[in-house]
Amino acid sequence: MSVDDTIETESSLIAYGRRDGRAVVLKVVKRECDEWRCGEILDAFGGTGFVRVYEFAPGAALLERLTPGSALTELSLSGRDPEAMEVIAGVIARMSPSGRVQGVAVQELSRSFDTYIATGDGRIPAPIVADARRVYVELCDSQTRPRLLHGDLQHYNIVLDADRGWVAIDPKGVYGEIEYEIGAVIRNPIERPDIFINADVIERRMATFASRLNLDPARVAAWSYAQAILSAVWGIEDGVDVDAAHPMIQLANVIRPLLPRFGWR
Repeated sequence: MSVDDTIETESSLIAYGRRDGRAVVLKVVKRECDEWRCGEILDAFGGTGFVRVYEFAPGAALLERLTPGSALTELSLSGRDPEAMEVIAGVIARMSPSGRVQGVAVQELSRSFDTYIATGDGRIPAPIVADARRVYVELCDSQTRPRLLHGDLQHYNIVLDADRGWVAIDPKGVYGEIEYEIGAVIRNPIERPDIFINADVIERRMATFASRLNLDPARVAAWSYAQAILSAVWGIEDGVDVDAAHPMIQLANVIRPLLPRFGWR
């Protein structure tokens, strides 16, 4: 592989170059984290809806280079959010994982609720943490047809390629039902909470996914609610300044009253 350019992020080293006449990207993760198995997860999807992986090892992956590589975020930020939702639904519809890789079970992620509650931290109101945990556990216990998912399928992780169209990148590899996958979409683009903390936008987005992907709207809404609080908990774990006015808590407070309308008990 010949290297044309390199960049370094907080979590990764990335080299752009060519190998055997093809434009490629080598991504090396600095430390073990939720991107550690990225290459293995991509290989399990075989390039359907995802960037293609040519070679991989724990913490490293040699990928096809996507051009221009612009993120889907630009559509939502430019007032084309309905179009962005159609794109995401199309990407999910194309995803076809093999059965040989399962990823992290969604049940395991619920441990962050328990860890946070045990600390006695009060930055997130205790009643909503307890309620979100209850809903999350109920969803985990009643899943149907769980499968390998991207695990963090939001605007920045879907990029445009001139030849292949919109494809997903940087999977975390979570094992659960497809309704779980929508949660990350609902709470993004993260830098514009004014877009997603809106009941009309939330209902429109959820209706798009339920219709396009034949999903259970009640479970889509419930996962999105519980994951919003779980995301706030993860923020605290990462040292983010979280309080009752945090966008994720505001989002959960908007979704919670909508749950009966979607059919969640």
